[in-house]
Formats: sequence, structure tokens, C-alpha cells
Amino acid sequence: MAPPHGAQVSRPMTIDDVTAKTGITLAVIIVSAIVSFMMWAGGVQPVAAILTFGGAIAAFITVLVHSFGKKFGSPTVTLLYAVFEGLFLGGFSFAVTGAFTVGGADAGAMIGQAILGTIGVFVGMLVVYRTGAIRVTARFNRILTGMIFGVFFMALGNFLLYLFTGMSPLRGGGTMGIIFGVVCIVLAALAFLQDFDLADKLVRTNAPQEAAWGVALGLAVTLVWLYTEILRLLSYVSDR
Repeated sequence: MAPPHGAQVSRPMTIDDVTAKTGITLAVIIVSAIVSFMMWAGGVQPVAAILTFGGAIAAFITVLVHSFGKKFGSPTVTLLYAVFEGLFLGGFSFAVTGAFTVGGADAGAMIGQAILGTIGVFVGMLVVYRTGAIRVTARFNRILTGMIFGVFFMALGNFLLYLFTGMSPLRGGGTMGIIFGVVCIVLAALAFLQDFDLADKLVRTNAPQEAAWGVALGLAVTLVWLYTEILRLLSYVSDR
């Protein structure tokens, strides 16, 4: 039976769809991050602080909505996440780079290095995936997911410790903080393999093109995580 006149028929998803949707999502994150960063730099700090912390909470909630929602690949959810995450990312970048300098290092240069490092890891893991150097199996997914959850709960425990005691062994820039940062970078890099594998599976199973928004959100989450860990690690090194 032919579809009703004027009805939109969803075509199968392609890798080009993933590339385009991911590019749009990252562009929104970057614009939102620049706005947040400039608000901090411009002295509008009370409002900027609200947007930064509010953005972090809203981005986390949005990811939960996407993860447990019935529909995979909502453009509204993905773009809302991009706005919220960008607001957090701008404030985070400003704070970590110490308001333009960290140990004498220029904030712009440090942020640029973090971006280049993120892109380098992304491209490297794409090559690893395409060459089959590391195969994404069910066992790989179970182990990696378990390790990511373990890191998440360690970071949460460290945050609570900081709130109540002022101590932050995993984020204080000491030896433990550096080791923890390196572990997070490695896990974030491996998480790209899961994202690539999901995109491939959706393409092979002729998932609707809207599913590309879900893949874009997953890639954006991993990219942001990797960027924040690289930037944080660079700040530790600059402080020494």
C-alpha cells in the first residue's frame, strides 16, 4: 500500500547521516560553550555560574532521558543536550585553565591542545575500528561498560569527599589524579569503538535515518568526556 499523500517516509540511515548529525550536534556544543566561556571572561560570573552548573545537571538528565526513553534518536533531545553540555563545557574550560593562565600557560593554547588531542584520539580509534585491531564483542562491551561505571562511582565518591572534607585525591593534580585522568582517557578512547560499532549495526539493519541523532548524541558524550579529561590532565602538567 502506498503511503498517504504528503506523509513522510523515513529512509534507512547511512554513515553520511551520522556524520551530518554529529557535525550539527558538535557545532551547537561549540557555540554554546563559547557563549558560556565569554560570559565568564566578561565578568558576568553569577549568571555564568548558574548556566554552567545548570547546564551540567540538565545535560546529565537529558542523557538519562535519551538512555531510558522509548524512542532512540530524537533530534530535540540531542540538540537540547548539545546546548546544555556546551554551557557546562564553556565554564569548565574557563575554570580549568585558571581564567586565562595555568602555571604560565596560555588558556587558548591549552584548550587548542585539548581539542587537537581529542581529534587525534578520535581519528586513531576510528582507524583501530576500521582495521579490526580491536574487535567489539559482547564481552568487550560488558567489560568496558563495567569499568566506565566503576570510574563514574569513583568520581562521584571523590566529589562527595571533596564536599565534606575538602580533599580531592582523584582530581587534585597529584599522582593519583594524573593516573585517574589517564585511565579515564583510555576508557573514553575505547568507548569510541562502541559508538562506531553501534553506527555500523544500525546501518546494516536499515534503521531509520532518525537513529543517526542517537548515534550523534553518543559520540558527542564520548568526545566531551575525552576533551574534559585531556584538558584537566594538561592543567595538572602545567601546574608542575
